[in-house]
Amino acid sequence: MIIIAEKINGSIPSMGKAIAARDEELIKSLAVRQTAAGASFIDVCASVEPAAEYDTLTWMLNLVQGATDCTISVDSPNPDILVDVLKAGTVKKPGLVNSVSMEGDKVDKIFPLIADTDWEVVALLCDDTGIPKTAQKRKDVFDALMEKAKQYGIAPSRLHIDPLVEMLATSYDTDDEDANGVKVVVDVMKYIRAKYPEIHITGAISNISFNLPARKLVNVAFAIQSIRAGLDSSVMDPLDDALMGAIGAAEHILFGTPSNDLAQAYIPLVTDALAIDSDDELDDSKYDKVSLGILYATKACLGFDDFCIEYISAARDGTIAAKL
Repeated sequence: MIIIAEKINGSIPSMGKAIAARDEELIKSLAVRQTAAGASFIDVCASVEPAAEYDTLTWMLNLVQGATDCTISVDSPNPDILVDVLKAGTVKKPGLVNSVSMEGDKVDKIFPLIADTDWEVVALLCDDTGIPKTAQKRKDVFDALMEKAKQYGIAPSRLHIDPLVEMLATSYDTDDEDANGVKVVVDVMKYIRAKYPEIHITGAISNISFNLPARKLVNVAFAIQSIRAGLDSSVMDPLDDALMGAIGAAEHILFGTPSNDLAQAYIPLVTDALAIDSDDELDDSKYDKVSLGILYATKACLGFDDFCIEYISAARDGTIAAKL
């Protein structure tokens, strides 16, 4: 798994406070800890008012690069900021641009700038109409994006395609009332992987659990199912041992990837999660509350628990763990 470490992002309240206070030690410490935990890229996002973004992001990038040699993911919703940072040479070695989409002229600003470099790029499957509400529309956006990549000479292996993970409890395909948000994303992932085996498929794992109890349990369940569908890159918290263990276990089971001790500990649970294929009741007596919560969340991810009602009820009545 390519891990895009998410913790140095001003949209996270604690990090937002650290940025406002210019807490250099906290930012550097998080960079070091995420690197040690296995990050492939350290994502750096200022998430401040537009007038201050370039200077703040430059300050953050210099701090992080002074603390770790881990490759940088430069993160901004503003393509002009990304262009300015890349042109300034603030980042010492090619990393990851986060992100572009088919919205406006984002692709046409970033792709020519990185065409003859080793920079990789995250590409979101949205356009001027917003986030597509159907799997088919996201596939259409993907196909248009790949035409742009071909036009500018961006190899598929340099692309991290984000099919746009949305919150599980409320997201559904408007063309298929039986397809929840996970089914939409998984459908798109399988389509992408079949067309371009060498491309990277990414996503912000924690988006899936927004507004749900015991969010980390849902994140783990979603990660397991997404890896089976083709996810090989993720914006995530590498300090989350359960998530890291489950990812390692899933990759070992599905692809034979070597596993460490943490992954080995999760192999029995992940094996059971990958085996769920119906809405049959779970045997509560077989599992501890954390494991049971991940399996309840798996059923919701697979569409066997509409609007996560069963999962939410289990969290409320104490059947599953209230937190991880």
